[in-house]
Amino acid sequence: MKKIIILAGYLFLVTITGCKDDLLESTPYGQVTSQQYWRNGDDVVAATNAVYAPLLNEDGFAHTEYTFDNCSDDMIRAGDHSDETALEMFTFDPSNSHILATWATKYEVISRANAVLINAPKVNMDETLRNRSMGEAYFLRGFIYWRLSLIYGEVPILLEEDALEQNYNKPKSTVEQVRAQAESDFLKAASLLPVSYDASETGRATQGSAYGFLTKLYVYEENWAKAIEMSAKVTGNAAYKLAGSYNENFSLPTENNPEVLFSLQYETGWTTDNSPTFYHTPQAFGGWGFHEPIEDLVKEFETGDPRRSYSIYSPGDTVKRGTQGTTTFKADMTRVTGYSFKKYTDFTESGDMSQSLNAPFLRSSDVYLLAAEAKIRSGQNGDAELNAVRKRAGLSAKTGAKMADIMHERRVELSGENERHQDLLRWDKAGLIDIAAHYKIPRGPYKPSRNFIKPKHYYFPLPQREVDLSNGVLVQNPNY
Repeated sequence: MKKIIILAGYLFLVTITGCKDDLLESTPYGQVTSQQYWRNGDDVVAATNAVYAPLLNEDGFAHTEYTFDNCSDDMIRAGDHSDETALEMFTFDPSNSHILATWATKYEVISRANAVLINAPKVNMDETLRNRSMGEAYFLRGFIYWRLSLIYGEVPILLEEDALEQNYNKPKSTVEQVRAQAESDFLKAASLLPVSYDASETGRATQGSAYGFLTKLYVYEENWAKAIEMSAKVTGNAAYKLAGSYNENFSLPTENNPEVLFSLQYETGWTTDNSPTFYHTPQAFGGWGFHEPIEDLVKEFETGDPRRSYSIYSPGDTVKRGTQGTTTFKADMTRVTGYSFKKYTDFTESGDMSQSLNAPFLRSSDVYLLAAEAKIRSGQNGDAELNAVRKRAGLSAKTGAKMADIMHERRVELSGENERHQDLLRWDKAGLIDIAAHYKIPRGPYKPSRNFIKPKHYYFPLPQREVDLSNGVLVQNPNY
């Protein structure tokens, strides 16, 4: 499945498009004739596989998405790129390269998804396969609009009719409208996608993928009833059960276990060197060693919590490297902090860094904790969902859990998984914390006091290049 998606992405790009540098230069996929492509079900499946491919680019999710979470109190960039320093220190401006690069990559996914949604209904093919393909396209488009709403807030919404009319220079829609589009796409996806797949198709979006992101969306909107309703479709379905051990989510043999609702599928030799593994793995083990956890995060784990050793390499840890035996992890193997995210590192049998390790972007445990939060914040008891996650970690149960318990549990359960900064933002907007004061606190020599400005830094700016190309149609976000 990993290889199929990557290969299909490249073939689809070469066959149909050519290179697109930005939103305004998007190729009108909807205009491609059936003689050129869209001839049968195999073409539809290949085109659907190709929708996934840009997600694997470093500018999509492999690296750039994690640079946004460098803003959090969990980790430091550990790299030497000035644009990443600016993101972490809240001194960035609209010319930041990551802000531009991830915009272009995300709209590439939207463009490819629109192509499937336009053309799949016209093809003579198996109806079950058509529904699955359209469900995947709806899910991936919804996933991108969800991420765009978190990163930029207000962005243009491009749908099938825009591709058909070549109407790409559109003004921003409101955050509410962008999230409504994501919601609509997730709901359609849930109605079309299967509950699960056989082993040959593992890695594709499922109903659980859609229901999980709907849960997250409704929690952000503080629509507690819908969040609880959607979460139950995950927590109450054995197809999405928690893995027996936390470590199974970050180990090659078990990386696509039922708990992993959506992950980026990587394969050595088929994807580029620029995978999350490559960026997170210490240089001593063959990676670049970016995104290092800081001691403040390490201390957040309770005594005896095995998730610490599964998630983070600490000085003195034993590292098993295939048939090469073991190595002792040392602080000087890292660039800065002395710690590294273990959950993004694995090794081949010969002891080399393996780039086949996937990167999960939604797990059932996240949904359990979102369900607990929705219940607590709506005056109900969230102990059952919270304790399901704690029990898996071998920790004692909580009674009458409060939001402080949720905040702690999300931080340690999802450490380094691109959730922390966004969690802190939404809790600030809800009045549960003061993010400006929180980020003012210096957290050791590698995470100094930073100046978060409200409301400016709730969202990143639109790429200035896109604003300029629009000739006044796109309006920059406030205060930039």
